[in-house]
Amino acid sequence: MLTLYTWTTPNGRKIPIMLEEVGLEYEIETVNIGKDEQLTPAFLAISPNNKIPALVATDAEGGPLSIFESAAILIYLADKSGKLLPASGPARYKVLEWLSWQIGGLGPILGQVGFFEVRSAEKSALASKRFLEESDRLLGVMDKQLSQHTYLAGADYSIADIACYPWVAVIDDALKPALGKSLAAKPHLRRWMDLLAARPAVQRGMALPKV
Repeated sequence: MLTLYTWTTPNGRKIPIMLEEVGLEYEIETVNIGKDEQLTPAFLAISPNNKIPALVATDAEGGPLSIFESAAILIYLADKSGKLLPASGPARYKVLEWLSWQIGGLGPILGQVGFFEVRSAEKSALASKRFLEESDRLLGVMDKQLSQHTYLAGADYSIADIACYPWVAVIDDALKPALGKSLAAKPHLRRWMDLLAARPAVQRGMALPKV
């Protein structure tokens, strides 16, 4: 059995999308980060960085397995299900390349936009310039890649797309005042967004966890 500990953030929604796509049985335990539930000793035992998402696989080989960090969980679920990540060869590394790009760039930078442009009462012109410009550059990287390929890592849908989608989707929501114009200027990225948004598993995963 798989138990997912998560909340309603872009990182938190990657794993419900993945689980819905591959059809593995799972249950969700909500971790309300607005109430600091991620800081409890019980959650710390599962996720040493006190961050969501985290996954516990009770039926793992060798006994129960706890996994934290969304990229690690996506890779684990892909290997477990045999879906959305090639088992070997160049195609596998292309997927891992774009997955690494998301966790090292797109997510952190858009997270900073969310903080400085949306949540922070104190504004910084320097921070706004830095993070808005870098966000636009990263969205441009995606747009260029998607002008040449159907999905981020090539012709096939993969965990790289799942990792990126919730972060770009937030631009149509909380980050629209800050980055809506940037996204609107990237037609290939919008084509990809519409393609993923039409997937039933993506729709279900983006509605989870229910709170």
